[in-house]
Amino acid sequence: MIDYFKSIWNDSTALLKGLAVTFRYMFEPSVTVQYPKQKATVYERFRGMLTFHIDECIACDMCVRACPSACISLESARNEQGKKIIQNYTIDFGKCNWCRLCEEACPTNPKSVHHTNEYELMFESRDDFKITWLKDAAGTPLVPVNAAGKPIGPWPDVAGQKHLSVGIGAHKAPPPARPAAAATAAAAPAPAADH
Repeated sequence: MIDYFKSIWNDSTALLKGLAVTFRYMFEPSVTVQYPKQKATVYERFRGMLTFHIDECIACDMCVRACPSACISLESARNEQGKKIIQNYTIDFGKCNWCRLCEEACPTNPKSVHHTNEYELMFESRDDFKITWLKDAAGTPLVPVNAAGKPIGPWPDVAGQKHLSVGIGAHKAPPPARPAAAATAAAAPAPAADH
């Protein structure tokens, strides 16, 4: 009989010890983020979407050699002075493991390849995983394209904010606007059906 009451006592104290954790957290403020209306805090060393600035790259191949998953490739050519000039730069996000080794290896200041604060990635097709940055014949950077050659832009470089958050998710073209007639038809209430 004593063993029976002892087991009840032990089980009750174990239950109360477990519930003590629940009760302690019940009175603390909520940490829920109401996504997408609120965004989670992005910390300084966050490794988000990779981006590239072709106008700052010196075609040294350091990022290509540092990449453990071989997701970066670049093509360069030598100009009349013998200096390497980058022609195009491709990142395959299907292979990228967001390790930041390419950014650490990049010798340019500011970095020509770097992680952004962008974490809302969206790829519409497999072609979107592979993004290529190009220059025209005059050396002017063009809008990046996917593997199918479709522009991924606009990919703007805002003055003073170039190296903040420039990633795919925030810069995809917005969906086409609905025609005015369709918008008013969608907003009008549906007629009630007689039964």
